Amino acid sequence: MHGPASPGWLLVAVCAATGVYCLLRMRSRVEEQRRTAGGEALMGFGMAAMAVPAAVFTPPSWAWPVYAAVFGAAALRALWSARAGGHHLHHMVGAAAMVYMAIAMAASPGHGAGHGGSGVPLVTGALLAYFTGYVLLSGVRLVPVTAGAGAGAGWGDRPELARACRLSMGIAMVAMLLTL
Repeated sequence: MHGPASPGWLLVAVCAATGVYCLLRMRSRVEEQRRTAGGEALMGFGMAAMAVPAAVFTPPSWAWPVYAAVFGAAALRALWSARAGGHHLHHMVGAAAMVYMAIAMAASPGHGAGHGGSGVPLVTGALLAYFTGYVLLSGVRLVPVTAGAGAGAGWGDRPELARACRLSMGIAMVAMLLTL
């Protein structure tokens, strides 16, 4: 997660902007969007915090267990919510990936100051395969949306923007996993 400065700052910007938009979606009149927007905002802001370049800020050693606990709770909540269907299983996988990355960073020498060899290659590969597939599928789903599909809808009720945010977070997750 703590790679070169320029890509790191781009990840921070994309993930933070996604988190802000997800907070706006929490004001939606559509109940399902409000339900999922909170978890997506947490993911966006958590990914932004993890992506801050190490040259600027190296988290203290206690931060990684806190990340793992917060995202572990988010994964359990998403698993519980998955009983009703919807997008919750993806949220569970994303939160579990954040727990995995936090544990890998805590176990790495220097607690995240460096990278390489800090994750389990099989788990990292499986997560990369999942998120790469998710990004490709999300991109395909985004293509047929017409420009006028959200006309007259509030910012929180624009499905094409929600899909674009999910796509950007998926791409950011792939980038973060590649640096693990």
